[in-house]
Amino acid sequence: MADRAASALSLPEDWPAHPDPILALNGMGSFDWDLETGLLHMDVQAHEVFDLLPEEFDGRPESLCVRVPSPEAARLDAVVSRAIKDGSENYGAYFRIRCRDGSPRWTHTQGYIRRDASGRPRRVVGIVRDATQELADSTTRSLRAAQDEALRQQTNVVQTVSAALAHARSVQDVIDVLKDTHGVRHLGAASLVMGLVEAGRIRLVAEAPPGSFIPVSTQVHRIDEPYPMSEVVRTLQPLFIESPEEFAEGYPILWPHLTDLHITSAAYLPLIAQGRPIGAMGLLYDDRRGFSTEERAVLVALGSSIAQSLMRAMLYEQDKDLAQGLQQAMLPRTIPSVRGADVAVRYRSAALGRDIGGDWYDVIPLPGGRVGAVIGDVQGHDTHAAAVMGQLRIVLRAYAAEGHTPATVMARASVFLDELDTDRFATCLYAQADLATGVVQVVRAGHIDPLLRHADGSCHRVPVAGGLPLGLSAEFGRLEYPVSTVELDPGHTLLLCTDGLVEQPGTDLDDGMRRLTELVAAGPDDVGDLADRLIRMAEERGGDDDVALLLLRRRVPESPRPGGRLQQHVGPGDPEALTHARHMIRAAVQAWGARDRADEIELVADELITNALMHTEGSSVVSLRSLGEGRLRIEVADSSSALPRRREAGEDGVSGRGLLLVDRLADAWGVEARGGGKAVWCEFRVP
Repeated sequence: MADRAASALSLPEDWPAHPDPILALNGMGSFDWDLETGLLHMDVQAHEVFDLLPEEFDGRPESLCVRVPSPEAARLDAVVSRAIKDGSENYGAYFRIRCRDGSPRWTHTQGYIRRDASGRPRRVVGIVRDATQELADSTTRSLRAAQDEALRQQTNVVQTVSAALAHARSVQDVIDVLKDTHGVRHLGAASLVMGLVEAGRIRLVAEAPPGSFIPVSTQVHRIDEPYPMSEVVRTLQPLFIESPEEFAEGYPILWPHLTDLHITSAAYLPLIAQGRPIGAMGLLYDDRRGFSTEERAVLVALGSSIAQSLMRAMLYEQDKDLAQGLQQAMLPRTIPSVRGADVAVRYRSAALGRDIGGDWYDVIPLPGGRVGAVIGDVQGHDTHAAAVMGQLRIVLRAYAAEGHTPATVMARASVFLDELDTDRFATCLYAQADLATGVVQVVRAGHIDPLLRHADGSCHRVPVAGGLPLGLSAEFGRLEYPVSTVELDPGHTLLLCTDGLVEQPGTDLDDGMRRLTELVAAGPDDVGDLADRLIRMAEERGGDDDVALLLLRRRVPESPRPGGRLQQHVGPGDPEALTHARHMIRAAVQAWGARDRADEIELVADELITNALMHTEGSSVVSLRSLGEGRLRIEVADSSSALPRRREAGEDGVSGRGLLLVDRLADAWGVEARGGGKAVWCEFRVP
């Protein structure tokens, strides 16, 4: 009956509006409780279980009090409320009703809580059935009255163990509940043993108390061997051994191992789920002989509850393995070695079953010794989100590898997602780092800001101007992604993460960022150790969101080789490109050990770039390279053949001083013809 009820709860959304006739044939009624309106719909069979005529019930749950005594109603209400509050998917309970003629009737209900996308409960659907025969087979009403209290206590045993098993998410969780000493005591037994069916054999997986009696020779045995567990698995029927003599006679191989336990009786229960045996459980007693009809019914119900918990755990583990395998296949298998940097990536799945997330990370080697770091999160927690994530990751990698600017990479990825056959959007942050200079260009699409940890351990949040999430920016025609520049000095670490590391229910995002900043500041210097600590923190905290994490730490750069070159394209009317060129020059000069002349070099470069943009048409290319022997050379190339000339500035003139500054500050400068254009260069001697 319990197996039939479990399968009934897997019916489609429209049940019980269109009930399965099999339920009625098995004496089960169905109900649909709308938590929004408070109305409870019951089918004809459910009315019969409650001994009510359809016209006697007005759809209000409290109207059932005419049949359900107040103490039973309060106990049932507590079971349902607890299941709704703690996020459980289902619940089950036994309770008594008073029939029309005054006779008591044991009733069993099992409900499935349906929630919306936010987790808010909306409906409860389930079954009710007459459980009197399952729990007891009394012959007279007077005997039933005398046994009511004892049966109530036995039923509480089932409910206590079932409540503990309701939170089990894995097979090991189920085993741990049953192995616990308190769990054995709740079952009223002195010892417990449980085995699972695997490839035609029974493997013993639990005994309590641990090490009490399982001999090595019986830890794995065939189903056709003469053991109690083998018998109940073969016959699918419970086995009740009511005396030591019966045990010794029926199972002479096993009995000698139990004599020290002073066993007086035992109950072996098949664990049946979906119509097949998945294992067996044995309860051994040292203080009783024999089992009444009611006790046998309660133990059978207990075995059914344990079997359903085991099957649910097995299916959950299979689903989770499948989902995690899919998601891991979408993430990079390996992270490339990045010259000049230490990189650590971590991923933690907090989802349940198939509900996986779309979080991802990526590290992309780029031309010129640069590297791209990506972190992102596709909307939703399902396999579709993981599939979209995989496609988006590949597209971002391709656009970045083609050499596009960070803003262009983000804009093109947004267009791709908008044109994809999906309604999902994604947040993303892309950082393009030149590890030779420490210049990092960052763009953000609705994602949280990165953190920057300094070499001294201090840490702060880096505010990055952002655009709309990927997919939405293309849909609304707002593809602008402003670029922010961050200087990553040697020993500094850039941290990118998804919101699962920051957000907690009931807390503000800014508070979460402050807590994360403090944790990073107090963490170890090694990026791998720091990543491990942050993931452990996320696991201890729990939560319903996945976490992706990427750490990029710049090592002390190697000295540039003579002839090594850094370049920056500066277009007309592009103030951001001019700013990036300044950052590139300053960071490179400092990295190459010329801090004392950094201001002079930056000022001269700024003058040359400004002159090219003001007095020529088209764009310019700024180059910085080390010539060896302590010399740095800056070149600004443009498409104009007109040579620069010095002009005398008047007393109040604001122009005409550019080449004068170049001549005064640079150790040497000049002009070279380049095809149809030219290049103005200057050199500096540095330590």
